[in-house]
Amino acid sequence: MPTPKNKRKFALWLYPETLDKVKQLYTEDDCRSKSEFIEKAVQFYIDHLTAEDQRSMLPAAILSSVKGIIAESDNRICRLLFKMAVELAVTMNVVAANSEIDDVSLERLKGECVKEVKRLNGNFTFKDANDWQKG
Repeated sequence: MPTPKNKRKFALWLYPETLDKVKQLYTEDDCRSKSEFIEKAVQFYIDHLTAEDQRSMLPAAILSSVKGIIAESDNRICRLLFKMAVELAVTMNVVAANSEIDDVSLERLKGECVKEVKRLNGNFTFKDANDWQKG
């Protein structure tokens, strides 16, 4: 077998278990030889050691896909929050048009609402508000 261009042969010492794993896995990784498999493994490890973010070993394609998914989710959440804010503004205007509440009472109510929503970890329902008003 001719020596590949620009490659060098050298002695490599491996434990028998490691060599057995190489023999078992090199064809599963679509490598033509154990040498190619070891070359890929060494290159992968070098990339890991020289990466800017030592915590990340994900290929660029996966990172790009994940970033795209997150960006789309972010856009969707923003659109939904905008729609909810519009609906809340409409509701608040309807209630305000039919209520006669002074500024001091409104500020006090807002403070009480903050406490109640914190107590319920943001899980505040219409039933909670109804029970709170009756209680």
